[in-house]
Amino acid sequence: MSTEVTASARHDVLRQIESEVGSLIRRVKRVMGERAREVHPDLHPMTFFILNHLAATGPLRAADLSDAFAMDKGGVSRQVQTLVDLGLVERHRDPEDGRALVLVVSDEGRDRLERMSQVRRERFDERLAAWSDAELASFVASLARYNASLE
Repeated sequence: MSTEVTASARHDVLRQIESEVGSLIRRVKRVMGERAREVHPDLHPMTFFILNHLAATGPLRAADLSDAFAMDKGGVSRQVQTLVDLGLVERHRDPEDGRALVLVVSDEGRDRLERMSQVRRERFDERLAAWSDAELASFVASLARYNASLE
């Protein structure tokens, strides 16, 4: 009987985890849209992901973005064109192959991303102000373990 109760309790906890992760995913989607609009009112969340990736990884060719996001070249091309039109990304000649172009986040793009990031960090710190350093560290460790288990 004890095994059945334990299995049932574990099942319930796993369903709760699934529910909480679902809530987190919905919140992240909403927040990514908000962050995208903070960078530029016309920025779509997917285009925001591309901009962030480009800012984090440095100059890239469009094909590199296609690979990174598992998107077809046409889709990436449209997203990149939007970023260029908004003044957030520039196209430059590849220094290693003058025939090719690389995509670089513009100074304007970097400034907007940094302002959004600063506001985000302050908001995040404010919302988690009641958490102790130990609680934050424990949460990070648990979340990292959870993510590693899903790999």
